[in-house]
Amino acid sequence: MEEKDLRAEFNRVALPHLDAAYNLARWLTRHDQDAEDVVQAAYLRAFQFFPSFHGDAGRAWMLQIVRNTCYTWLEKNRPREPASATPEMFDAVTSIESDPARLLEQREDRQMLMQAIQALPLEFREVVVLRELEELPYKEIARIAEIPLGTVMSRLARAREKLHELLNRPGHAEGSHGLP
Repeated sequence: MEEKDLRAEFNRVALPHLDAAYNLARWLTRHDQDAEDVVQAAYLRAFQFFPSFHGDAGRAWMLQIVRNTCYTWLEKNRPREPASATPEMFDAVTSIESDPARLLEQREDRQMLMQAIQALPLEFREVVVLRELEELPYKEIARIAEIPLGTVMSRLARAREKLHELLNRPGHAEGSHGLP
């Protein structure tokens, strides 16, 4: 395949997943700039190995490369302090209400949920982001995380349980911030 055709095909397969790639990297690294660096490195790696890509699961393939790049980066550069969650990271989870009081309550709930997700161990945070934010099927998560399907399900169950504990611990408004 010619270089020009290869580039065009790579753009068709990989670029539509740039937002998902950044979202995953952001949640795993907990830092905007680090996530940008990881995604850039992942896309360079993906382009380098693109001639060996066969199939139509571009999203899962790309997210697997991003995930692996994140883990490599994390091994070398353990992040300093976790960055605070930004509302933009979780926009996909809530809808906009016209009632200002309800909007404020949703924003507080969303912030607490983002903080709870950030408090999860990395392997739990990873499956929650892929399932709940990126809405990937369990099978694709298993492929991306390179773990058995049963492990995906058990990690999700344990992550959801931990989120429930974090959101309903003393200090939060009684029951108003629990998971549905």
